[in-house]
Amino acid sequence: MKAKASVIAQKLLNLYRQEHVIFGGWAAVNQVFVDEATPDVLRELRELPTGKMLIKHIENLRSGKTPMDSIERELLPYGGMMAETIATVPLTPAEWTELEQGINEFTTDQEGLEKIQQLNVIKKFGDQWLVAIRSALSGRPELLEKWSVINKTYRAYYLWKVASDMLNQPLSERARAQLQVDMPEYETYLPMFGEAGTELLEKLRSFITTMKPVEDTENDGLNF
Repeated sequence: MKAKASVIAQKLLNLYRQEHVIFGGWAAVNQVFVDEATPDVLRELRELPTGKMLIKHIENLRSGKTPMDSIERELLPYGGMMAETIATVPLTPAEWTELEQGINEFTTDQEGLEKIQQLNVIKKFGDQWLVAIRSALSGRPELLEKWSVINKTYRAYYLWKVASDMLNQPLSERARAQLQVDMPEYETYLPMFGEAGTELLEKLRSFITTMKPVEDTENDGLNF
């Protein structure tokens, strides 16, 4: 139980630190915190960096002090610097036009991702483009919904590559532990690749148990 609790604690801490890149933001991750923070998990969190802040946030959620789509300002990871820095960058009318056209023409495959990432308005934000554009679209729900598809597509292809690389080299016990933490994401995104994604997911599950490299599979695109 202790090992399982430590894995869940690390997963919750990862969600806490990465909320700014998770579509749905606090509304999405807060429910996970409330559902999965058992007493054993909370004890593990107390021993992790910034874990005590997350514990306080969970307590606030459970007491009703903090709404399920929010967080107390003083409990924001990184002091709130991440989201605030991105949100202050405005878009010009020309950038809005380019962005809207790119979103509307997006296709859920590797080519579609490459095209969207070549837009000047996307390049402007460097590695933070997913977060920055989500923030910019906060007042445009019709585009924000379409952007969620782009976000999911990017995450799916990223996880596909990570999983494929992982299964083709001998890795450590620490890597297996990290895979256990990240497994919910793999279970969410890999099925988007259809049968090939399901097969890769099964190999990951087997990898957690056996720690033996297994053969990779190829994939042509997502099944949205």
